[in-house]
This record gives sequence, C-alpha cells and structure tokens, in this order.
Amino acid sequence: MDLGLQDKRVLVTGATRGIGREVARVFAEEGARVAITYHSSETAAKELVGELGGPERACALHLDLADRDSIAAAVRDVEDRWGGVDVVVANAQTWVWVNDMPAYEDLPMDHWLGLYRENVEGHLWTVRQAVGGMRERGWGRIVLLSSVTATHGNPGSELYSAAKASLHGFVRGLMWTGDGVLANVVAPGGTQETDNMDAVDPVLLAKAVRETPSGRLSTAHEIAQTVVFLGSAANGNINGQVLHTAGGR
Repeated sequence: MDLGLQDKRVLVTGATRGIGREVARVFAEEGARVAITYHSSETAAKELVGELGGPERACALHLDLADRDSIAAAVRDVEDRWGGVDVVVANAQTWVWVNDMPAYEDLPMDHWLGLYRENVEGHLWTVRQAVGGMRERGWGRIVLLSSVTATHGNPGSELYSAAKASLHGFVRGLMWTGDGVLANVVAPGGTQETDNMDAVDPVLLAKAVRETPSGRLSTAHEIAQTVVFLGSAANGNINGQVLHTAGGR
C-alpha cells in the first residue's frame, strides 16, 4: 500500500527512544522527511538523524513540554527548514513510574500541577503551532499518543490517566478542524522493547500479559505502524478517534 508520505514533512516529539523512535523510523522508511525532538538526549537524537538519512532527510530539535517558547521554536524551525509541517505526532511526555509516586492526596501542588500541565498543555500547544499552516495548505494529519490507563486506569495513575484522558476530549473537538486536517489518538498499553517496560517488575509484567486478550504485549513497531497509517494520506477519513493498540485491553 502506498501511504502517500513521500517528502511529507513530519514532526515527531519525544523520538529518542521507545515508540517515538520507532515512529520516526517508519515514517522515514515511507519516504517522509522527519524532524524529531528531544528533551535531554541530544546525542541519541543526533544518532537517530543519521539512521533516518542524515541532515537532508531528518533533523533533531530540542523541545521542552513545560516551555511554550521551546515548542514554538521547534515547529518554526521545521517550517523554516522545509516550508511547513504536514504531520504532527505528539508523543513526548513527562512520565513518572506510578510506584514511585506518593499517594495522590500527598502530592505537592507544584508537582501535581506541573506533571498534569506538561502532559496536556504541552501537546495542545504543539498542535496549535502547526494546525494553522495545515488548514491553509488544505491537508494535515495529527496523531496524539495516549495510554490505555486513560480508560482502564492503574493504581497510582490518577494524574497520568487524567492527562491522557484530556487528549481524548481534545481530539473530539479538533476533529472539526476541517480543511483536510484529520486528528486522532493512539492509546498503547505496556509495550515491548521500551525502556519503561524494562523497569517493570516481572511479576507485574506477567500479570499484564495475562490480562491482555491477545496474550501478549504489543511491540513498538506494531504501534508505530498504526501511528504512521493514521498520519498518512492512506488515512482518508478516520477522524476524532481513540484507537487502542494493546491487544484488546
């Protein structure tokens, strides 16, 4: 299937590892030019640029979800470099393993508010910077990464689940953008081949597998293929949807 991505200009936030890294790779394989962002792993980002075809086909930009100027600068850099942004994949996140979190009622307010706002407002601001240009050009694709915890929850995930659920509501409004712009959410669960999963207690990991109808966790590549399809011309009219990619969870 031709996904119609040749020379499309793609921005993937938080792409130095895990799902984001695989998303960037698959877009590049389909012929897209890919801008990736990093928060602290500049070396990993530059290495990935080399894997994606070098500076003619990819670039690495710093982005901090807590800093609107940083977000605006990253989007502006892609527009100046390639003339616009056709696809936004909002994958970056501020993530804390829930077992390390104090009880919700004991969280300091600055931590509570910062964690929530970065995981919500950071994505909304990223989309805001790019969607106007998409409308003007009459074509665009937006994919936001959420989590099954937004609908199923996990002990200690109050803030993370609330932030991800906010993205579901956001995309239901964003789907009315029109002018050839389609916006969707992909909600993975626990994912093989990611650093976060490597840190999970094997007992909890086995429990997650037992509770997954397909009997296994998805791979980062499988999730990336879904994201890339939704972010491509092959997605003709899927809009405003939340697609779970966690084997039935």
